[in-house]
Amino acid sequence: MKDLKERAVRGGFAKLCAQVANLVIRVGSLVILARLLNPTDFGLVAMVTAVAGLLNLFRDFGLSTATVQQKDITEEQISTLFWINLIIGVALAGLVAAGAGLVARFYHEPRLVWVTVALASSFLFNATGVQHAALLKRQMRFTTLSMIDIGSLVVSVCVGIAMALAGLGYWALVGMTVVFPLIFTVLVWVVTSWVPGPPQRHAGIRSMLHFGGTITLNGIVVYVAYNLEKVLLGRFWGADALGMYGRAYQLINIPTENLNSAVGEVAFAALSRTKDDLPRLRSYFLKGYSLVVAFTVPITIACALFADDLILVVLGSKWAEAAPIFRFLAPTILIFAMINPMWWLLVSLGLAGRSLKIALVLAPLVMASYVIGLPYGPTGVAIAYSSAMALWVIPHVLWCIHGTVITFKDIAISVSRPLFSAVVAAVVAGGSVFYFLESTTHLVRLVVGLSILLTVYIGMLFYIMGQKRFYLDLVVTLTRKSPPNSRVGLA
Repeated sequence: MKDLKERAVRGGFAKLCAQVANLVIRVGSLVILARLLNPTDFGLVAMVTAVAGLLNLFRDFGLSTATVQQKDITEEQISTLFWINLIIGVALAGLVAAGAGLVARFYHEPRLVWVTVALASSFLFNATGVQHAALLKRQMRFTTLSMIDIGSLVVSVCVGIAMALAGLGYWALVGMTVVFPLIFTVLVWVVTSWVPGPPQRHAGIRSMLHFGGTITLNGIVVYVAYNLEKVLLGRFWGADALGMYGRAYQLINIPTENLNSAVGEVAFAALSRTKDDLPRLRSYFLKGYSLVVAFTVPITIACALFADDLILVVLGSKWAEAAPIFRFLAPTILIFAMINPMWWLLVSLGLAGRSLKIALVLAPLVMASYVIGLPYGPTGVAIAYSSAMALWVIPHVLWCIHGTVITFKDIAISVSRPLFSAVVAAVVAGGSVFYFLESTTHLVRLVVGLSILLTVYIGMLFYIMGQKRFYLDLVVTLTRKSPPNSRVGLA
């Protein structure tokens, strides 16, 4: 693919724009719903999603990733994978619905029975759209996929807000959760115009199933590691405490999820196409990695520096107790920006087994931190979790890049430039706001502080750190006229 760079940049830009819109919509919906609902409503739904979310990792059995990662793939293979995904989805929906009573008894909360049954339907909706979405990613039609994602989100948010205004409480969150995959699946079917054929016993998918199984097992281990604290907080501290922690956790993870989605999906597709051209793969990976870190560093600083103002402006005064949790979780934004892209590298190179081994070492470390912090409530868990991740980040990076074309020096350079720029910007913004604007409103401090922070950061990064040319090159590539007839087929 001679125009792969242009496709990657345009796809990344489309995803980035979509994720900005996604961020605005999600934060906007959170602002509205946080005022219409109470922490207990959020906590009740979080109790179910923390448990059912584990089974959600089985929804495509890693087969969508396998579809994208394969150098060549046939119609028969994709059709067979579709039917496997559908069978898995039906089984998971039935399993979750059947376990509704157990979930309610575990939390001592009878209201969770029907919440669990309702959320079970999302497994079926997700399963029927997995391969259609994978085809769009394989074809690098990220602009189309972004529009579908935003459209589905808008519809689901509108449904959730309408239900909240109608006084339906936590059912508004359930409705929003179920509607999104339903709309998304309908739209990807319409856009791809692909109808799966009958499954084929000898379609040659054994290696893809093995690859997908490894990806799924990796996802399970990581999910348990990153979500066990919610189960523990819900069990031992109750729905209100979990609601506070959950909203702080959600706000902290919005930048990570959005940036990883914006750059990660495009980067993985591009790296999978260049895995036989190592110099090109190295160049693409480091550019994508640098972008994620550069966008994430100022967000991390802003969340730590202006935590109280952010929580009070976004969620309202009744969520004030979430501010210290939010501040102590802030370092994980940068930590995940440094370690998440390593997954693109490992999986695109076919090193899913190494990724699984890393996850198996990480999980006990993180889970031990929850146990240490749990006696001190949500804030204690946040401190312990961030500390554990900070200790892990360098060993994680070294293990991932071992034996690849990426060196630790490459990573250090990619991180040091934006980090130094952000530290300088934080000193200027923090000093200005807390010295001159201490008595003003939270909104004024937040707007002025973020403006100063971003202005100083961009100036430092572009002119002192010499990164202006890198971003100008991206703009030039983005505006270059694309060649005709450039759509990628199955192969």
